[in-house]
Amino acid sequence: MKQVTLEELLEAGCHFGHEVTRQNPKAREFIFEARDNIHIINLEKTKEGLDEAAAFIRELAAKNGSLIVVGTKRQARSIVEKEVKRAKESVKKESENNIYYITNRWIGGILTNFSEVTKNFKKLKDITALLQNPEEKAKYTKKEIGLFDKERGKLESFYGGVADLKKNPDALFIIDTHLEDLAVKEALKMGVKTVGIVDTNADPLVVDYPVPANDDAVGSIELIVSYIIDNWIEGKKDSENKKQKPDELEPKKEIQSKIQKEEKPVKKEVKSKPKKTKK
Repeated sequence: MKQVTLEELLEAGCHFGHEVTRQNPKAREFIFEARDNIHIINLEKTKEGLDEAAAFIRELAAKNGSLIVVGTKRQARSIVEKEVKRAKESVKKESENNIYYITNRWIGGILTNFSEVTKNFKKLKDITALLQNPEEKAKYTKKEIGLFDKERGKLESFYGGVADLKKNPDALFIIDTHLEDLAVKEALKMGVKTVGIVDTNADPLVVDYPVPANDDAVGSIELIVSYIIDNWIEGKKDSENKKQKPDELEPKKEIQSKIQKEEKPVKKEVKSKPKKTKK
């Protein structure tokens, strides 16, 4: 699989951090220098973190784990939706389609109070089913249908990308861990692994797989998100290949035993010795 190079990270603007006054002291090890009051991120550290995060995501996908991609800032929303859709389209079995996204706002309790949040998932599905059924719609007034549609739109914006989630995910991939601090805190509390784009104003120690990079530039977000999703897709392919191999080829022992059963034993002809005659 193609690796992201330092040149690509540079061209995407991944090296631009925040103003010096906004620095998080714990992010010092990722900072190369300061220019014109702006911190410059060490791209070697970026590549190192990205490779580790990608390897984790690939392994997670191969094990059929679940992932939520969180990107609620304006620059990230369309990128996250597009890339998650691409990941979903690559999966053959719907039952293994376990990648989700949140692009509007992280609602508190998605991880820490999952059983309660699932009630909103059900509500969204019930209202959607009602609005798609002409017979059910006929039972309500025009005003009531309008209110239902308004409620559906609100629920869709908050939970549309995670409505099919059956349990807490195995991991979160977060664009801008400083902005999504509530998601990071819930993941820490519930033991959910985290991968995150960490800028110079964020604490990298609260994330399991930090990727130090610019979390504001569209080019930086797009490059990192697409690379992570590429590894998710590769992990899914690895999983499919492992399942197909046992069906394609039988173990050698089984083949040998079949051959032995089919072979008929061949009897050796024994020549009889001539009888001695008495003189």
